[in-house]
Amino acid sequence: MSAVSIKVPGVGESITEGILSRWLVADGSQVKAGDPLFELETDKATNIVPAPASGVLKFGAAEGDVVAIGASIGTIDPAGTPAPAAKPAEKAPPAAAAKPEAADGGGSSTATLAPSVRRIVAEEGIDPSKVAGTGRDGRITKGDVLEHLEAATATAKAAEPPAAAKPAAPSVPSPAPGRGERETRQRMSGLRQRIAQRLVEVQQTAAILTTFNEVDMTRVMDLRSKYKEKYQKAHGVSLGFMSFFVKATIEAIKAFPAVNARIEGNEIVYQNYFNIGVAVSTERGLMVPVLRDADALSFAEIEKAIGAFADKARKGTIGVDDLQGGTFTITNGGVFGSLLSTPILNPPQSGILGMHAIKKRPVVVDDQIVIRPMMYLALSYDHRLIDGREAVSALVRIKDCLEDPERMLLSI
Repeated sequence: MSAVSIKVPGVGESITEGILSRWLVADGSQVKAGDPLFELETDKATNIVPAPASGVLKFGAAEGDVVAIGASIGTIDPAGTPAPAAKPAEKAPPAAAAKPEAADGGGSSTATLAPSVRRIVAEEGIDPSKVAGTGRDGRITKGDVLEHLEAATATAKAAEPPAAAKPAAPSVPSPAPGRGERETRQRMSGLRQRIAQRLVEVQQTAAILTTFNEVDMTRVMDLRSKYKEKYQKAHGVSLGFMSFFVKATIEAIKAFPAVNARIEGNEIVYQNYFNIGVAVSTERGLMVPVLRDADALSFAEIEKAIGAFADKARKGTIGVDDLQGGTFTITNGGVFGSLLSTPILNPPQSGILGMHAIKKRPVVVDDQIVIRPMMYLALSYDHRLIDGREAVSALVRIKDCLEDPERMLLSI
């Protein structure tokens, strides 16, 4: 039986390539059909790709390589023989360590090194077999090579004879000992590269303006406090702020449809459905999973969905479908302490609402100065499509709904 090619799968519309972030099994090992085989990192999410067949794996691409959708990155031979397990170092013949080409798949062969590692090894003339690998299955990482190079430099300097005494030169400030490298470099992830590209694109193609307002969160906080325990018991989820903001936003964009529309060429596409994106921060960057048909969801369903998205995003299991199709986005910089910001559009959407930290401030209510929990709101919008009157009115509608949350239940 011939070997089965391992193809990079399609992971969503408009995605043409990804980064082979890591192999989940070793080269030459036996795998079973359906077993997790490798991680594919795209600008949308990280996907774990299963083995298409059972057999012996042979790498055709290295970790860190940019791979096209549909490209072959290796094979699985159903009739192959697994590579023998690596022998302990102390039992290996002395000559073996001196030959990089004889090294096993643990990372000391240049053929198995990531592109960035191969470049440094070639430029510095380093023997990979002399470098201790700390990566998966003993693979050599870029950090391993840099550490090896630094140690070798330090050893060479220590062996130099002391220089003859010279007249003292003016003192020059030098880095304090023990602070490590002054600069380090790290490859941008596929997600971060795409985020950067899209941010620049939207700044260049949209006429972005931001309007601001502030909302008194007293009524919302009172409701949450009053029904906190009963709500948790009835629905099995906490009543958070986000469900109130999602509902208030839907009321606003129903009243002002342009805020929920998008531009395609010379046409305005009015979206008569409400797919609300909720920004979630992860170690890999910002992701915006989408609550589909959010107008049909209850407060509890919204809270549960947001919780599930956040958990998937943190675990790296969020799918491309979870991130597509949004018509409007809500982002909450307040969780990090932001008091005020200007959120940037998530194309092709035309509006985004920014939430911020709740702070007690003195405000005037019925001609009296009182202390209230206040939050600044920011609505960024595409002025090509949305006029200032619509943007300001939509934000005021959100404010009104939050300051009188019962009206959202009555749709008034």
